[in-house]
Amino acid sequence: MFAPGEQMSIHPPVQRPRALTRPRRRIVVATLAALALVAGACTDDSAEAAADVAGTVGDRSADLADIGSLGQVTAADHEVRPGPEQVTVQSATPGERLALFHREEPVEVGTVDSEGALIFREVPPGAQYRVAEADPEGDDGRAASDEITVPAIENSTPDDSFYEGQQIEEGFGYIETRDGTTLSASVYLPGPPEEGPYPTVVEYSGYSPAKPPSNLLEDNWEELSGSLPFELTLDEVCELAPFACAAPNQPGSLLAHALGYAVVAVNMRGTGCSGGSYDFFEPLQLLDGYDVIETVAAQDWVANGRVGMVGLSYPGLSQLFVASTQPPSLAAITPQSVYDDTARGVLAPGGIFNAGFAFAWAESVLDDAVPFGQGWEQDRVDAGDATCAENQRLRGQNVDVVEKARRYPYYEPSVADPLNPSLFVEDIEVPVFLTGSFQDEQTGGRFPLLFERFTSAPVARFAAWNGAHADGFAPQNLVEWKTFLDFYVAGELTDRSVAFDLFAPVVMDEVFGVELELPPQRTFDGEDFESKRASYEAEPPIRVLFENGAGDPDRPGAPVATTEVLLDEWPPPGDPLVLHARGDGTLSPSPAADAEGSSRFRVEPELAELTTFVDSDDNNLFRADVEYTWIAEPEGAATVFVSEPLDEDVVLIGSASADLWIRSSHEEADLGVTLSEVRPDGQETYVQSGVLRGSHRAVGDAADELLPWRTHLEADTEPLPTDEFVEARVEIFPFAHVVRAGSRIRLSVHTPGGDRTRWTYELADHPDDAVVDVGHDARWPTRLVLPAIDGITGYPTAVPDDCTALRAQPCRTYEEYTNRASD
Repeated sequence: MFAPGEQMSIHPPVQRPRALTRPRRRIVVATLAALALVAGACTDDSAEAAADVAGTVGDRSADLADIGSLGQVTAADHEVRPGPEQVTVQSATPGERLALFHREEPVEVGTVDSEGALIFREVPPGAQYRVAEADPEGDDGRAASDEITVPAIENSTPDDSFYEGQQIEEGFGYIETRDGTTLSASVYLPGPPEEGPYPTVVEYSGYSPAKPPSNLLEDNWEELSGSLPFELTLDEVCELAPFACAAPNQPGSLLAHALGYAVVAVNMRGTGCSGGSYDFFEPLQLLDGYDVIETVAAQDWVANGRVGMVGLSYPGLSQLFVASTQPPSLAAITPQSVYDDTARGVLAPGGIFNAGFAFAWAESVLDDAVPFGQGWEQDRVDAGDATCAENQRLRGQNVDVVEKARRYPYYEPSVADPLNPSLFVEDIEVPVFLTGSFQDEQTGGRFPLLFERFTSAPVARFAAWNGAHADGFAPQNLVEWKTFLDFYVAGELTDRSVAFDLFAPVVMDEVFGVELELPPQRTFDGEDFESKRASYEAEPPIRVLFENGAGDPDRPGAPVATTEVLLDEWPPPGDPLVLHARGDGTLSPSPAADAEGSSRFRVEPELAELTTFVDSDDNNLFRADVEYTWIAEPEGAATVFVSEPLDEDVVLIGSASADLWIRSSHEEADLGVTLSEVRPDGQETYVQSGVLRGSHRAVGDAADELLPWRTHLEADTEPLPTDEFVEARVEIFPFAHVVRAGSRIRLSVHTPGGDRTRWTYELADHPDDAVVDVGHDARWPTRLVLPAIDGITGYPTAVPDDCTALRAQPCRTYEEYTNRASD
């Protein structure tokens, strides 16, 4: 706890250097495509499924008793390879049923796919396993493999010689993991290997990081050459910016390489040219990441024998999972645009499946994971890459994660806990740099709940702002990212190259639609590196940017904040602001009286499929000029409460809770709430939202006044009564927002949907005439609890002139809403 102004400090916006001029921009126009990939940083819908090979992962519901004991055996033709708690079968007969036997008894059965493959997952470690025919013909016994031993995950780590024996060279190649799977990798060095060693980072995901590099300059040379000064040749331009002539496929890799880091970009198993099959962050993907880190760190060209990790979104999440396995040679991680909990944070917020992003993303990754699904694999095979061709053969065993998720409408710890970063980031023992956007249209914005959980990290730096998924690549964050990498990966503070400072703003222009200069490099007190790092580590660990998009009035929507706040803890301490719903549709500091009754809204299924953004060639979420379609709630489809104009400014930082008292006409009701600011000029700004399935209303032990944390366990669910009011606290995801004097606070209660750019929801079944009553009197005291923080100053005194400036916070003309009284 702290007194205002003591452990919290305010920093003004960084002074921007002069804007990049158009003539200089033309010199580097060819790099405009380099970070267009950011637009697909979490999804890539361009590749279509090359084949329909949805895998059978084992008929776990089969009656094993019908198979019988192992009995007499003969030699089988199929190949069996044991791995950590997994058994892989290849070269079997397509369509054949095979059983995994432990000693004499069958423990699992599955059907061989069209490529002759079958994988048994989650196999208890032990000896005396065999894979044999499930349905033998004749009296000669079963065709069975030799006995195999399935190692335990914790006992599977190879000796150092396994890593040291692999030589990785610049360019495209493969890294072998402990179970024999080979992962495709592209290596980018800042110079010849013999001139190293170089500070090195790894990017690891199921996208296409290992895709061989492209020459962005050569690809655009016809357009570029006519605008270059001094009749520069392609080779001369490539000397200026070599990272553009051999450009990594993913933006994190490209930026790190441009800053002088060696980069190893690796495709997860089951994707690209990597072997194995795909299952979302299964244990072997984590172990593979461990093996990648140790193999890369063993290379002679790696400085200090330690490597960092980079990446935003999927490759950001992978860092949390891999770092939790504690590879000894991991130096630091920099996860960006991640979430705290796969289930509660993005897959099923409030217990409601997120079809608009979570399911759509999972399906797109599965489409890319079929044989040759990312497109570039075929080029490798056509060029003679036999390993890439062979590595496509297990894709029929890919796990359909959407189908798997649908089997668990409640939080099932045995399935969800291993995918819940909030439960394992405490095992991360390296420095961490984690950032994200509160209104992230993909991963959702619940990531600040991770901040307090990195209890084993020696150094942790966090940053959060209002904004979109790609805003981690904005200049105001890139300078902090580079500083962190220099301190904890490079081991020295280096100057940005002239080429990087020239090219990066042009790339930013392509991503954000405005020209942006990089802020100056950070400077620190101290005579030597260690004292400078000590100065850095003495800073408060949490950085919150306010009003991202409004920091430069001349370029509304550009990723520039008005104010920066440094905090020592999350959530910062404060006195919650409690506003009570009243029968006249207001939010008041005073509780409601006894006879103010309740209001009713009808369930509106169309809202669940309604978003605030329509994607097109001319409309991009990351650009400053993005246009939203945030429409007012349909008449009768919401219950709305609005405060009186505030007498003084209120600064809000943290999670909020809409403590609703509801009565449903049906035993289930899905609830959505939208928090917004009604400005004095008659404009309304979106702040944040939340959803809840009514039967999941029970809160868990970790809940407090501002965070109605809930378990979503089946045992904790309860149908809604139809004849009485019950409390249903809706979690409003974290945010940071200044509500100035004269503005009003608005809370809308409705069917989930209509207030997010990409999230849509799968509602529970309900009658066509379903309605929900919201109480607002002393018996049923609906209220809004907001995370008000004292002692924050330094922000502009007035609301941004342009209501559309705030990034990822849509604006609309405010309309009065009339609630309907309950019958």
